[in-house]
Amino acid sequence: MTDAYARAGVDQGAADSAVAGLVRALGAIQLGRPSAQVPLPGHYASVIKLDERLGIALSTDGVGTKLVLAEQLGRFDTIGIDCVAMNVNDVICVGAEPLAMLDYIAIEKADPEVCEEIGVGLARGAEKAGIEIPGGELAQLGQLVRGVDVSGACFGTVALDAIVDGSAVQPGDVVIGLPSTGLHSNGYTLARSALADIPLDDDRLGRPLGDVLLEPTEIYVKPVVELLRSAVEVRGLAHITSGGTGNLLRLAAEVGYEIDDPLPAPPVFDLIREQGGVSGEEMSEVFNMGCGFCVVVPPGDESHALELLRRHYPAAKRVGRATDGPRRIL
Repeated sequence: MTDAYARAGVDQGAADSAVAGLVRALGAIQLGRPSAQVPLPGHYASVIKLDERLGIALSTDGVGTKLVLAEQLGRFDTIGIDCVAMNVNDVICVGAEPLAMLDYIAIEKADPEVCEEIGVGLARGAEKAGIEIPGGELAQLGQLVRGVDVSGACFGTVALDAIVDGSAVQPGDVVIGLPSTGLHSNGYTLARSALADIPLDDDRLGRPLGDVLLEPTEIYVKPVVELLRSAVEVRGLAHITSGGTGNLLRLAAEVGYEIDDPLPAPPVFDLIREQGGVSGEEMSEVFNMGCGFCVVVPPGDESHALELLRRHYPAAKRVGRATDGPRRIL
């Protein structure tokens, strides 16, 4: 179902098979002691038990081919925000509060100006997420890398009895959507392919296309942590990345989800669809389509949850519900 994405150079089926191979190999690790992992198969972050009460949540991610656009435009000051966002937004999905992140910059040849710009973005992202970046790694890999790649690894803490894995979600629960700022950091191989014939200074979207495409990924940490600390019963949290609202199926409950009132998609998505001849179905599989994060709560907590979330995101709203039936997205 991702024909255009495959033609652009990303074979999601092959990627899924590759990940399965990695998981099989890592599953053979023998420690000579009981595993400290909390079983969260397919979830956004991993949790390791520190003791009987506390766990460390771990996640790692990168910016992807959004960096190609940054190189074309010679602008790297927002890429660090994307790196932070892609990591911390995953960590909060298990109910953890992110504490720190380490960055990894692989670069063809060390460029002080480029690295400083990346650092500016990392610092801005860290402040918005309320985390520290105590260290990282800069690797000059001219024989392997053309340009630069930026990734990170984040950790946070979560009480073991407060982990949110989605297993508490029940049919009829409300799905609340939080708006994205655009493409975030997913689907750029397809987006660049679809928009290849449009100059990056084209302003048909109200500002230069390059600015629209480099818009930083939203960081949802503080609003979600505030919600977790409230009286609202948060039953599920989903970072909507590649895969769209299908990411809700990474939650543990044996339910489906009906998205009947989606958030509006920013105009850039229509431009990609039209220019690339991408079907609506594939657009929804590859991009967030305007919804960057979902929160699942019981119907009785909908009003309170929306009241809290709308302090940060006035456009937040109920976008759907959990359904009784097969694990699928309608």
